[in-house]
Amino acid sequence: MLDLPFLPFCTLLGCLGFVCVAFVSAWCQHWRGGFALDGSTRTFNWHPVLMVTGMVVLYGAAALVYRLPAAWSGPKLPWKVLHGALALAAFTLAVLGLAAVFRFHNDHGTPNMYSLHSWLGLVTVLLFSCQVGAVPAPRVPAPRAPRPHPSSPQWLAGFSAFLLPWAPAWLRALYKPVHVFFGSTILMLSGASCVSGINEKLFFSLKNGTTEYKLLPAEAVFANTLGLLILLFAVLVLGALARPSWKRPDADSPDSCQVPAPR
Repeated sequence: MLDLPFLPFCTLLGCLGFVCVAFVSAWCQHWRGGFALDGSTRTFNWHPVLMVTGMVVLYGAAALVYRLPAAWSGPKLPWKVLHGALALAAFTLAVLGLAAVFRFHNDHGTPNMYSLHSWLGLVTVLLFSCQVGAVPAPRVPAPRAPRPHPSSPQWLAGFSAFLLPWAPAWLRALYKPVHVFFGSTILMLSGASCVSGINEKLFFSLKNGTTEYKLLPAEAVFANTLGLLILLFAVLVLGALARPSWKRPDADSPDSCQVPAPR
């Protein structure tokens, strides 16, 4: 990776993330007819926009929170709140993106979950839901099992156990390597899911009276470029996560504690 200071690199990455969102929005608006909530193809168009914004851009931003130099000293809790808030926003957009595509399929009698893209995407979101809800919390009796929902107690328990001081330090230390590994894995799967989804959409759309995909019309060039930008964003985020000099010092000192030390 280029020997850049983190803040200029982060600015470049933020611009790249904005370009990814702008590209997928422009693709759906200009070539796919725009957006609506009526169950038509315009409802489907919310799916790629929400998934790219949530599972790639916001997820990548959440992964890099602890690489910010300002997060290297002082209490960790504010940065954990920011990390958790970005992850929550990414997960919420992913759920809405899945709702959009399932509604479109169901309204048009299209089978669900038959393509490699759908399998890969669902596995990615399920891993993400396990990632944010994997840390144990105190068990409370419940009269009946709740329906899966991004605001369910089990989902929030994972966040609260990691964010707030009541989780034992040994448990956080034990879970941290697992959290980091699956965090990078989910980002890679998100990039692969988005690229396979773009390719699948082009194969389905560029036929029957339109210029075929193999003839590389303007829409195909634009969407293929979007896929490359998404992969570049994911690779740069993973590179930043792997760079030792950009990691927060993990020493047992007052600067690394979760809450401010008493005076």
